[in-house]
Amino acid sequence: MTPKERKDLKKLDDLVLNASSDELKKIQEIDHQTQLEGLSFFEVYVDSSSLIHKNIKKSSRRS
Repeated sequence: MTPKERKDLKKLDDLVLNASSDELKKIQEIDHQTQLEGLSFFEVYVDSSSLIHKNIKKSSRRS
C-alpha cells in the first residue's frame, strides 16, 4: 500500500468512525450503491472524497 493510499484509507476510517448514526446510514446507502455498480466504497471515496463527505452531511440534515 502506498503512502497516499494509506492516507486516503485513514481519511475514510475517520469519516466512518466520527459519523453520526444518520451519516452512517447514508454511508451504508452509498456503499450498497457502489457495490451494485461493481465498485468499492473506497474507490469512489478516493475519486470524489469531498463530494461524498458533503453529500453525507447534506443528506443527514434533510432527514
